Amino acid sequence: MTSQTPSLSFEVFPPNPAVGNEKILLALDDMKGSAPHFISVTASNNKYSIKETTVPLADHIQNDLAIPTIAHLPAIYLSKEKVADTLRELDAVGVNRILALRGDIIPGVEPLKDFRYATDLIEFIKAEAPNFDIIGACYPEGHPDSPNQISDIQNLKKKVDAGCSSLVTQLFFDNERFYDFQDKCTLAGIDVPIHAGIMPILNRNQALRLLKTCENIHLPRKFRAILDKYEHDPESLRAAGLAYAVDQIVDLVTQDVAGVHLYTMNNAETARHIYEATHSLFKHHSQVGAL
Repeated sequence: MTSQTPSLSFEVFPPNPAVGNEKILLALDDMKGSAPHFISVTASNNKYSIKETTVPLADHIQNDLAIPTIAHLPAIYLSKEKVADTLRELDAVGVNRILALRGDIIPGVEPLKDFRYATDLIEFIKAEAPNFDIIGACYPEGHPDSPNQISDIQNLKKKVDAGCSSLVTQLFFDNERFYDFQDKCTLAGIDVPIHAGIMPILNRNQALRLLKTCENIHLPRKFRAILDKYEHDPESLRAAGLAYAVDQIVDLVTQDVAGVHLYTMNNAETARHIYEATHSLFKHHSQVGAL
């Protein structure tokens, strides 16, 4: 279930097309110096098409920066034809790794029927484009839409059986919850690598959004104390948030995690700080096969 050489990888998101790519391209140039094993590129299922946002950014990372790249693909609002087109567009630029997602339900917008669950998308990709490597998302503390964790892990097993070669978790702040989740996955027969999603909390607005949108995520006493003590002290909150993330990562690598996937929020300085604090823990002998 674990890897002898844990990976350190990053997630970035495409900017609003009206803003332009200059800032994210500069950030990615900086991130390249941190030698990530791979970078994943998110995709919106709301306002902007994957073709105009995710595909060109994934193309740049894969081909201009020569960093293995994963493209996110949320499919709840996509038809089979649109997914097939997207796969062809990604294949044309040499991006053959997909994070297969159901995607968020948009209030008031009726989903399409082609991909009700991530498993439907995984099965479609395996049939339509068998050369693609498929990664799945998982939730150490349970998916918000699942009635309980047992049901959630049963559905996760279906994802893996359908063709996921590895998994990436939602962010979490309590490593013990992650270890408990790993143990339950093992008992369920899920034996693919699980990459731990870590998000450093760097400012008050980010913390407030977290508290509002991630109600299912347990916040340990130590983490809550940071938010309470430094809520109105931006410099100290940033330092403490980075230190907390580094502490999580050290513990995870010590416990033989398969990999750490850093939710960078497009902040190259954050990625560099984490890399400089932990890079000796990760053996960057090869980027190939990091998943």
